[in-house]
Amino acid sequence: MSFTAIALALFVATPQAGAPVALLAEAPELAAAPLVAGQSDQALATLQKASAADPQDAAVLINLGIAYAQAGEDTKARAAFEAAVACDDVVELETADGEFTDSRRLGRKALKMLARGEFRAAPARAEQLTLRD
Repeated sequence: MSFTAIALALFVATPQAGAPVALLAEAPELAAAPLVAGQSDQALATLQKASAADPQDAAVLINLGIAYAQAGEDTKARAAFEAAVACDDVVELETADGEFTDSRRLGRKALKMLARGEFRAAPARAEQLTLRD
């Protein structure tokens, strides 16, 4: 299953290998836009507030983990993913490609992806040309 395919219902693919981004029901653009744009600091602020409001929201926890991972805070990312897996309620989620998966399965997949470093930005290739003024 590709990284984009694990995106939850109301998720969109991020530039980093298609990481899932949860949209909060009350203000989707506030949560998704910064994470999609790679602005993990801004996404962290929004997702931390959402997590504090509902610490058992697996979708928020998964996206909080992604934001932490993008910011290079793997320990906090792992804790958020593990909390999502341990949530009391298992929620059925629709992926970006129309498939369904449960929140625990998605949390476990995110943990594996974190271990493989799939949330990190790809390093620039030496042979890649850049335009300079």
